[in-house]
Amino acid sequence: MDETTPPELFNPLQSFGRDIKRVRLGRRLTQNQLGNATGYSYAYVSMVESGKVKASEKFADGCDLAFGTNGLFSGLLRRIDEGEHPSWFVPYLKLERKASRILIYSTNLVTGFVQTAEYARAVFRVSNPRTSAEGIEDKVAARLRRRKVFERDAPPLVWIILHEACLRTVIGDAEVMAGQLAYLLAVAASPQVELQVVQFAAGIPARSTMPFTVLRFPSSPTVLYTETRVGGRMHDSAQTVDAALDDYDLLRANALSPDHSLTLIKTLLEEYRA
Repeated sequence: MDETTPPELFNPLQSFGRDIKRVRLGRRLTQNQLGNATGYSYAYVSMVESGKVKASEKFADGCDLAFGTNGLFSGLLRRIDEGEHPSWFVPYLKLERKASRILIYSTNLVTGFVQTAEYARAVFRVSNPRTSAEGIEDKVAARLRRRKVFERDAPPLVWIILHEACLRTVIGDAEVMAGQLAYLLAVAASPQVELQVVQFAAGIPARSTMPFTVLRFPSSPTVLYTETRVGGRMHDSAQTVDAALDDYDLLRANALSPDHSLTLIKTLLEEYRA
């Protein structure tokens, strides 16, 4: 489900890699020795140091142990993930990485969880008009890194319901939309993902007309996340969460089936390509 990411998105990773190399050389360790100490190959160490791959949490922890840096690199790695997200979004992001099931309802934009780089870039340019080009690229990179949850040993089951407006609202241009819809089709091919579309003709099938996400966990209470113009909010009261789950059931029941949803997306994709 990965998508080719332009090299300019890796600036934070290059900075992280340079710091690893600087401390490694200061400790008089070779790449092979650091690899042995952390449980990775020297080739992996080389790719991290050059910014070609994002270091794993295990590698960062291993570096801290090998260097005696007391959590420095594990902290830097966390900040790479969190630094380009709004502070109010970070608590949600931490929970998203641990969830066993993620239920998403999006009303006007394709949910950030499965946005392409081009689509996300267009969104950020509008929502952050005074941010530099480099700053926009950092935000795009941070958004794409959310896909890492699919690389977990036990990835979550993700159910995505998109309102038809998400597919018809042109973000960027027709080419950007075609790329986004093509990626949605690729995402939906994963056994971990179910994708449905609520058509305009369905009216208002649930009480909620705003986007929301429900996170479920193996041994923790279910959490509801909602977002407004001024920020996001987590809800864990049983009554609020149950109401959201009822809404989600109604949305699923009134949406097109997964197969028919993909047929609609394919039709719109051809329209954008034309």
